[in-house]
Amino acid sequence: MILIPVKNLAFAKQRLAEVLDQADRTELAQAMLLDVLTAVQQWARRPDVALVTSDPFALDHAVRMNFEVIPDNFNRSETDAIEMATQHCVSRGVSETLVIPGDIPLIQSSELQAIFDSAPEQGSLLVTAADGRGTNAILRRPADLFPLRFGNDSFKPHLAAARATQKPCVVLSLPGIALDIDNPSELRQLASLPGESRAQRLTRQWGFADLPVAANE
Repeated sequence: MILIPVKNLAFAKQRLAEVLDQADRTELAQAMLLDVLTAVQQWARRPDVALVTSDPFALDHAVRMNFEVIPDNFNRSETDAIEMATQHCVSRGVSETLVIPGDIPLIQSSELQAIFDSAPEQGSLLVTAADGRGTNAILRRPADLFPLRFGNDSFKPHLAAARATQKPCVVLSLPGIALDIDNPSELRQLASLPGESRAQRLTRQWGFADLPVAANE
């Protein structure tokens, strides 16, 4: 099962506050989530999909796309949401989970297929963030092979936890999945890269593609 955690988008992306007000940050978060959901929906061979959320926008689009919802009534953190959702999956006999975030707007359906093609039958697969510090996709077989702990420097702890299981762990670098949007320089990068995702069109409309690098660091 694919698990996509979505916190309350009304308060999304606080680290972009220096360049975007809250209304724009929410609009960006919604656009990125739609980019992610569209890529998942367009993947013909996808497994079951569940959004882990209580956000009204996410709930509405889960219904529209016929995705499951695992309610996240506490909205505390991505780590808590995924732990709860993982236990929910295990209780239902789900054998594998792929966790992806809702802020990787350049994700491609082909990258999702590459994850499943490359993953070991038993073990895990990690996709690194562009900065090498974060983890932007994690596949576990079985579904609760090791606990996940998200944050700015999650990759090394995830890799250590995966290796501690003594099962195979594959590490992939996939450019679309790698770019998550947390700071102004990443907004400029998103706007400047090829593509026409919803989030890219929005950042270009706001003029980020025209800004010098120094203005976004």
